[in-house]
Amino acid sequence: MKLWEKGYSVNELIERFTVGKDREMDSYLATADVLGNMAHAIMLESIELLTREELRQLLGRLKEIYRTAERGEFLIEEGVEDVHSQVEALLTRQLGSIGKKIHSGRSRNDQVLLDLKLFTRDAIADVVTAGRELFDVLIRQAARYGDFLMPGYTHLQVAMPSSFGLWFGAYAESLTDDFLLLQAAYRIANQNPLGSAAGYGSSFPLNRRLTTELLGFEKMNYNVVYAQMGRGKMEKTVSFALASIAATLSRLAFDVCLFMSQNFGFVKLPDELTTGSSIMPHKKNPDVFELLRGHCNRIQALPADITLLVNNLPSGYFRDMQLIKEVFIPAFDELKSCINIATFALSEIKITPDIMDDDKYKYAFSVEDVNRLVMQGVPFRDAYRQIGEKIQTGEYEPSRVIAYTHEGSLGNLCLPEITARMDEIIASFNFAKTDAAIKKLLDYSI
Repeated sequence: MKLWEKGYSVNELIERFTVGKDREMDSYLATADVLGNMAHAIMLESIELLTREELRQLLGRLKEIYRTAERGEFLIEEGVEDVHSQVEALLTRQLGSIGKKIHSGRSRNDQVLLDLKLFTRDAIADVVTAGRELFDVLIRQAARYGDFLMPGYTHLQVAMPSSFGLWFGAYAESLTDDFLLLQAAYRIANQNPLGSAAGYGSSFPLNRRLTTELLGFEKMNYNVVYAQMGRGKMEKTVSFALASIAATLSRLAFDVCLFMSQNFGFVKLPDELTTGSSIMPHKKNPDVFELLRGHCNRIQALPADITLLVNNLPSGYFRDMQLIKEVFIPAFDELKSCINIATFALSEIKITPDIMDDDKYKYAFSVEDVNRLVMQGVPFRDAYRQIGEKIQTGEYEPSRVIAYTHEGSLGNLCLPEITARMDEIIASFNFAKTDAAIKKLLDYSI
């Protein structure tokens, strides 16, 4: 079944190529498509393109389809082109001509725009939930190991004293910036395109404010041409936010792999979180973090993939945009899997205490001794030269005493402030408003 059939058949080879993986990807959009149909039907009744009885029958059947989709039992049948066609086919089989009325004032163009935005809103909420759990683990580990020193590096050379509290806390705060970017992307996704039809609106007196309210959108895409131009732009914007989270995880994973090396020996994973070698009996490999790094690096390529699909397209709809779904939709599950495994592994990781007692790290304390001379009244440049000369002649022995008090330093990790910032950012998504609107829509009755 094709919503655009006009009495002729498409060549089978052409049909296979043009449909591609669309049916597979559209299975992710089933609940979103049903919600869009419900809101659209309520709106059509409000402008008298449906009767109240027709609306009652449509909503009843749509709620049944929604429950089927929620259970994971929604199928796009062989020969049916996409999720929109499948839902309309189900309505028409049971309700006859009433089901055929549901498409009035719409195009598959604004349907898929809507479905993707509804899907993306939910997927972002899932990422935020998973990411908050990772953040909490990082904050707990930062607090737990705040007083345990480790060397800090610049140019991969021993630089100054750091701590495991600083290390864990750094990645926690990095996530706050990632979530701030994700919140901006969410607001771009949280705009209603329904009513833009094929990109040029409709001569029906559509009530777009009503569908915006019913679906819990923050606002609508007002200009119908821009609503269509948003296809690809929304996905690309969101993908930058996903890539930012992936970059944080990838860098963290690289640190763990490096720090687990016997040449460092800063951290250890329990044996059951490692894998072995088929030839070297001593090996305990951090494969989980290596694969985490690989997955996250692939996610970081997502913005480029989408850019190359939509780059230099003029205004209006083009079939190229269909391919975006193939890289965009699966990225959420891949990222959530990475976040969840990182949360588990980092909650189990063990640190090595007393690292800085090793003499090879003694020069990390040289800045502390320079600063101590400065506090005694020695000009900084003279103090730097005095300590530098002792290092060059082999006479330097560190005091190994450190005293940091300023915000964000060894002695003042600012973990409550970082947590408060994350709380503020997550609250700004205002998921509760959207959830309440969707619940109200599903409970809507005549």
